[in-house]
Amino acid sequence: MESGYYKKILITTDGSENAREGIKAGMEIARLSQAKVYALYVVDTTVNSLAARDARWKKTMDEQFKTLGLEATVAVEEAAESAGVEVEFATREGNPAEKILSFAEEQDIDMIVMGSLGKTDIERFLLGSVSEKVVRNAKVPVLVVRRKGS
Repeated sequence: MESGYYKKILITTDGSENAREGIKAGMEIARLSQAKVYALYVVDTTVNSLAARDARWKKTMDEQFKTLGLEATVAVEEAAESAGVEVEFATREGNPAEKILSFAEEQDIDMIVMGSLGKTDIERFLLGSVSEKVVRNAKVPVLVVRRKGS
């Protein structure tokens, strides 16, 4: 069954278990609608801004985040292969919510799928929630997937 509604689906990943649940849901939607998937990993430069002051730490942090990004996209690649879905990978650096939203606009994405970290109210207040910011500001439907039992 081909759907003309979702032709480009953005699946965000950070390598977490919740992101893996989002990948599963996004791939099933992509498979059913015969959509192309864009897998996005964002290196959160807001958390390593202190390390930027020391060149050695910055280099180490950058390498670590890039390695994590490669590992995170492996799950997307495996899911796409088993679902028979075309996937294109992308990495960005910066504020995750902002980068997800700008990528979605640049690529003319029809739907964003992401896992929820399930932060507590206090954590959301203090840190903010990437998924919450994306839901509030996206111009397309956003599916936030929580891991069962969380």
